[in-house]
Amino acid sequence: MEDEDDEEDEAVREEGNQDPLGDEEEEDGHDDEDDAEHDEDNDVDDDDSASDVSETTRERRNAFFAKEEPKESPIPTDFTALQLNRALLRGLAALNFSRPTPIQARTIPIALAGKDIVAGAVTGSGKTAAFLIPIMERLSYRQRSADDAKSRVVVLCPTRELAIQCHSVAQALGKFMNVRFCLCVGGLSLKLQEAELKTRPDVIIATPGRLIDHVRNSASFGMEDVEILVMDEADRMLEDGFEDELNEIVRLCPKQRQTMLFSATMTEDVDQLVRLSLRTPVRLFVDPKRSTASKLTQEFVRVRAQSRLTGHARQQAEDQHRAAILVTLCMRTFRDQVIIFVRSKKLAHQLKILFGLLGLSAAELHGDLSQEQRLQSLSLFRDGKVDFLLATDLASRGIDIRGVQTVINYDMPAQLEPYLHRVGRTARAGRQGRAVTLVGEPDRRLLKTVLKRTPPEQVKHRLMPSEMVQKLSDTIASLKPEVEQILQEEKEERALRQAEMEVQKGENMMAHQDEIYARPARTWFQSEKAKADAKQVSREQQNAKVDVSKARDRFAGLSRRKKRNKLMREEDAKETNQREIDVAVRAAKRLQRPSSLGARVTSKTNKANKNTKKAKMSKALHSSKKGGAFGSDMGSRK
Repeated sequence: MEDEDDEEDEAVREEGNQDPLGDEEEEDGHDDEDDAEHDEDNDVDDDDSASDVSETTRERRNAFFAKEEPKESPIPTDFTALQLNRALLRGLAALNFSRPTPIQARTIPIALAGKDIVAGAVTGSGKTAAFLIPIMERLSYRQRSADDAKSRVVVLCPTRELAIQCHSVAQALGKFMNVRFCLCVGGLSLKLQEAELKTRPDVIIATPGRLIDHVRNSASFGMEDVEILVMDEADRMLEDGFEDELNEIVRLCPKQRQTMLFSATMTEDVDQLVRLSLRTPVRLFVDPKRSTASKLTQEFVRVRAQSRLTGHARQQAEDQHRAAILVTLCMRTFRDQVIIFVRSKKLAHQLKILFGLLGLSAAELHGDLSQEQRLQSLSLFRDGKVDFLLATDLASRGIDIRGVQTVINYDMPAQLEPYLHRVGRTARAGRQGRAVTLVGEPDRRLLKTVLKRTPPEQVKHRLMPSEMVQKLSDTIASLKPEVEQILQEEKEERALRQAEMEVQKGENMMAHQDEIYARPARTWFQSEKAKADAKQVSREQQNAKVDVSKARDRFAGLSRRKKRNKLMREEDAKETNQREIDVAVRAAKRLQRPSSLGARVTSKTNKANKNTKKAKMSKALHSSKKGGAFGSDMGSRK
């Protein structure tokens, strides 16, 4: 097995900023100009120096953001230079935090001054501690009387896992301080959270939906005393799916507050930031926008589709080939502490079953699991009890797991931002890491965008042993009936559990009917129709991202000439159909046209018209035999 690893390492070669799919470019007939026509879809640069940024946009940004002050004071090299209180320094020492990262060194002094912040840095650069440290420092100077207990800080996270992780980091930092925290996320005990909120904790770490639920339905809890509002992974929070919840939370918070936004792919769209009521925020971008960690090695593996197949058969063959490549990587080279990102919950579960049949220990993490199951999967992976974590993009944002050396992208996402967050689960806090991505023909444009933003020395092309891949592909095909049988059994078990739950629910209703109906109904800030519309918008937005990759499949594997010919044929077909439609419309109009003005078209009229036409035709033939119709007429004129 070690010899195979040596051979595998030799098969990895540096490619610089070349296209890993371009080793057969002449054979396929692809042209860079052909892909460059659509690069703008995935290669949108937000830098002020970019030529595509209009002067009006720059003026709006300059008016909205605070002016950058010259850097006169040196950047602190350790936390003692920031003049933090001793209890907080003890908490930092317990976490082995000796010196601030660049984003922390720039953020902490500005946050302590109470200014609004829009900050961005690469994944794994310590953004969570960057906003928690100044919060702890400011809370150390608050009044500590029991009568003055207030919830002063709200930290919003887009996912439950990220909120739980942020809560654990905050508790570790405040271990030696008198600061109380409360975690409010879905899937955990609602009554326990209500009891904690009644005590007015200093810091509330929550997801948007559960926070609004508590504001409306939990007694003695409100957000009128909030002084600091923090949004982790703010670019995700600013998307349409969270728009209504975010607007409601901003409305509930006092206007005179400090707002801080953090993300690895932070936006500078003024229109999106204005609705958060930011007051001349300070921009803090310590790394190039949309970049990866400096010690991350990115490898790309080409997925070759069988050209003789078409349609659904070709897609099935490509999926089977992709699964064989993944299993080859996991059995030969990357054997432990590997996160594998897939596009859907269904695929994650199917791969989990396949890994189990092949003897590979794996856990799954996606939205179809209960919160207890999701936390259990993370715990098993963190403790090293399983070697592989099969996850959707649910785990791509903010999750920090020590020891993750490799991230494998089973398929490339539709946009650049999810890719950056996925590969950011490794090479964190200055450590080494490796990201391996399986790339097909439809992913060429996004691949080119990644290569443009990555230094040449960080990009490599991995070649796979074709014999082993084919062998595992045959094995996967033979296991397919067994996988389907397991899925069917699980479906039946779910139906049985659902039936038991319905029976238990009915029994509870009969036994405790008076008590259940005596409880006040829980309310929401939206009507049922508005809530359904918001879900529909979020679903359409997600489908639009998926359709970006599906739209590329139409020309997958075609050369530039064949692609143009296909477009021309489609345009000709549209024109032909339109001409046929026009001809049919004109014919229908002619049939409806009356034979003479004021005459009603009937069957008798039509017969009379036909007889008249026959008489005229016979007369014309008779005159033509005598010398022509025109000759007789001209002769009479003479």
